[in-house]
Amino acid sequence: MQTQSQHAATTRYAKCVEVSKRIRWDIDRDVIRGRKFDFSRKFLPDGLSLVDQLDFINADERRLLSQVQGRTYANMFGMIERYIGAKILEVSRDHCLGDQTALEALVRFTDEELKHQELFRRIEGLVAEGMPAGYRFLPQPNDVASVVLSKSTWAVLALTCNIELFTQVHYRQSIAPDEHLSELYRDVFLFHWKEESQHAIVDELEWRREDGKLTAGERDRAVNDLIELVAAVDGILQAQAPVDIEYFAAACGGRFTPAQMERLHATVLKAYRWQYIVSGVQDARFTELLGEMITPEHSTRIGEALKPIMNA
Repeated sequence: MQTQSQHAATTRYAKCVEVSKRIRWDIDRDVIRGRKFDFSRKFLPDGLSLVDQLDFINADERRLLSQVQGRTYANMFGMIERYIGAKILEVSRDHCLGDQTALEALVRFTDEELKHQELFRRIEGLVAEGMPAGYRFLPQPNDVASVVLSKSTWAVLALTCNIELFTQVHYRQSIAPDEHLSELYRDVFLFHWKEESQHAIVDELEWRREDGKLTAGERDRAVNDLIELVAAVDGILQAQAPVDIEYFAAACGGRFTPAQMERLHATVLKAYRWQYIVSGVQDARFTELLGEMITPEHSTRIGEALKPIMNA
């Protein structure tokens, strides 16, 4: 017989299954619908791209830089979902001979993550048709997934929950309200958001379940793993930001001075850190969940590790 907490979890899994069935969408029928990207419009809003902080680039250049960042933004999610699908498939095994509702929720989650990977591959192809040649996305999804999956399940689920919470905030607060963005680009993240909303609930349930298994020593090591994963994300951003700026500068005819290039590098890295680390760390729901699982000493340790990124 299920305990009260197990029954509550099953009810939440069941809700995720119900919503997954109801909002199910198709890449061609619902998202792309035979459309192309409108390159006369921005992709990412200024609140994510921070292009409005660069007073020496003109309106056309701001639009292009938002498109470069938007291209990387989509590719980052395509990459991230490689490891997420693998991890969710792995943890679903715990439910194979147990809670079948939970199992269905996790199987649907995995299927949707595979669909999202295909969506972002398709989007990269469509974006490439309308942008200058020479763009490069450095991180390799399988290499990144191998590094992430080498860490403890607790840390991987914490990172995953964080990502899927901040993607919702990005969409609701920045992308959805901005009617000046490319319509297709907004729709990509509308449909992505619809399914990520359920994924974040499953992430929370699985993260709590994993947390309940840990000894104090295991949790302490898991916190270290989470810190290392955030540092690895920052390493990816530090590598990709200058590549994106060099591509952008070349597309603008190489007209920028060394001082302006330095500002471009600093601003885009700041934007990427905001998109993938800072906005997630500051998310109230994530902070609440993490705070329930860790000690004050852990919180201090995490804060110290994040300080250089937050200060920058």
